[in-house]
Amino acid sequence: MEFLRAGSNVMQTFTFSASEDNMGSKWEDVNAAACDLAREVAGKGDALVAGGISQTSVYRHHKDEARVKKLFQLQLEVFIRKNVDFLIAEYFEHAEEAVWAVEVLKESGKPVAVTMCIGPDGDMCGVKPGECAVKLVKAGAAIVGVNCRFGPSTSLKTMKLMKEGLQAAGLQAHLIVQSLGFHTPDCGKGGVVDLPEYPFGLEPRVATRWDIQKYAREAYNLGVRYIGGCCGFEPYHIRAIAEELAPERGFLPPASEKHGSWGSGLNMHTKPWIRARARREYWENLLPASGRPFCPSLSQPDA
Repeated sequence: MEFLRAGSNVMQTFTFSASEDNMGSKWEDVNAAACDLAREVAGKGDALVAGGISQTSVYRHHKDEARVKKLFQLQLEVFIRKNVDFLIAEYFEHAEEAVWAVEVLKESGKPVAVTMCIGPDGDMCGVKPGECAVKLVKAGAAIVGVNCRFGPSTSLKTMKLMKEGLQAAGLQAHLIVQSLGFHTPDCGKGGVVDLPEYPFGLEPRVATRWDIQKYAREAYNLGVRYIGGCCGFEPYHIRAIAEELAPERGFLPPASEKHGSWGSGLNMHTKPWIRARARREYWENLLPASGRPFCPSLSQPDA
């Protein structure tokens, strides 16, 4: 509900890694319940429901196309039965497996979005972002992009490469970006998972709401129209996207009712130096300190 009030247009099922190979006999009940929960929340606002699948352990160990596709098909059957509005294949490290996912999902006749958890260097087999995007669109995806593993700035660099690849191939598709809510400029090819702070020491890297407004504007200017977040994103981050793009969307989300834009609520503060912060220029140009004098700004990835 918090994300809906913050401005989310899509309620995605909590079915990440919820395939039979990961969940055993519980997989079907989990997928069905996730659809029901997403539909319940979406019904309280103007939101769509997306059924989500993700990369499999079977691919990593065996690369068996028939077995991998069967796992996707099983989840898809639940999503069809629950009548989700569209489908998302997310968090794929390998273009080949992502293509297999699209090939299965498109048989439903519903729109298919697909995101890869890659950076500017491409997938784990060296397939460049532009080539990944081309493969996915040719497989039948209507929406392509990236999610997770990398922060806002790196994710947008990858999106630019994907867009350029599609343009060079004469292909068109809608674009989606769902970055981490953490800054990760020091990541290697594997992304955030290779940083020594992962997963329990990432809080100093959390993006501010102002960082996310900048991310939303840059994504929109790049031509991305499905803009969201992955790990580390909180409702106030989604609200920041909705507020930044309110002129284009034509409205503010319900969660903005008690939230002044760009700190405008500080105009009521008793301290004059704090009242002086009630302006966009202040927050846009702020370089926030971490409060950790003995910590480095960047880390050395472990891999």
